[in-house]
Amino acid sequence: MPDHFHWLVELKNSTLPALMLATKSRSAQVVNASLNRRGPVWQRGFHDRAIRREEDLQAVARYIVANPLRAGLVSRVHDYSLWDAKWL
Repeated sequence: MPDHFHWLVELKNSTLPALMLATKSRSAQVVNASLNRRGPVWQRGFHDRAIRREEDLQAVARYIVANPLRAGLVSRVHDYSLWDAKWL
């Protein structure tokens, strides 16, 4: 997605705020270096949703994978380079 991303992660030895801080920090460094610029890349904060039932995993994974299709970025899910998920 050009303006956001969806992740389906299982937290084991980290917290979600720590994971997001590390992800945003490192990716902002890479983006800024590649564009020869400085400054913020990401907006503050993030939105999360906990999955409490194992049977919800597949539905959530399918929603995430189909997001580029719904956004009109691809005509088939498989055309998006990051489409795969182990829950599918």
